Amino acid sequence: MLKKVCILLFIHLLCVIHVFAELRTFNDIFPNLSDNIRSSVFSSSGYVKSSQRITGIDLLGSSNSGARINPQIINTVMSKNPGYLVESILVITEQPGDVTLLDVYNALRNIRDLKGRLYDSATRNQAVPLFEDATRIVSEKQNTPIPDPPPAQIVPSSETVFIRLKDVNFGNSFYRGEMVLIQNGLRYTLSNFRNMTYFLIPVIREGKFIAQLYFEPIQEGILIYSIAGADVSELFASRIHMNSAISKRLAVIISWAVDGISAVKK
Repeated sequence: MLKKVCILLFIHLLCVIHVFAELRTFNDIFPNLSDNIRSSVFSSSGYVKSSQRITGIDLLGSSNSGARINPQIINTVMSKNPGYLVESILVITEQPGDVTLLDVYNALRNIRDLKGRLYDSATRNQAVPLFEDATRIVSEKQNTPIPDPPPAQIVPSSETVFIRLKDVNFGNSFYRGEMVLIQNGLRYTLSNFRNMTYFLIPVIREGKFIAQLYFEPIQEGILIYSIAGADVSELFASRIHMNSAISKRLAVIISWAVDGISAVKK
């Protein structure tokens, strides 16, 4: 009996070592970061940097910085020539193998959990829900709400969902979410397929907001690399602090993913 238990423990140990060996470390992906930036990445809020012009920010995720992130992630955003850009890097520290891409995938499918998530509003001087409602819809042409699906057993190579968010500033906003297995992780692309308006006036036109979130299990936990960009109409460019607006929306989306991953693991 003891011999059988020892054999089983040995096999389990080999499996753990094998999984651990396949995972990259954070330094494998971002080898050239300063100690200060690395510390912020591993903090609860992560590293966040924004710029009003794409030429005004050195992206840590670019190959020019030495990062080993699939260039499609950044190129997809840059191809839109955004006037405003936000980059974020966060590591959720977990034991190796504790969180899988299936956990991430199932967390990202829970669209309704975006409802009621708070952000700090400077104009209202309090924390308010960014999205007053959140639901899947049938398609770009059919706004009928549909429920979130039950947890999946496998991660598909790709999947597209359509989302309606009741934004506290922009009212009903419509997004396309695309999940794709890429490199060592999962890429989530979020873009608006209708104009985002303020009192019926277009602020961000169709396809002019795009966010890329990349999730990869690493030896330290789960890496979440994000980049978001937007163009704003000239009428509102001087009236809305877009760097803050994009940063807060990206932060809410990231926190939704982080909380969703934690909930899936319970």
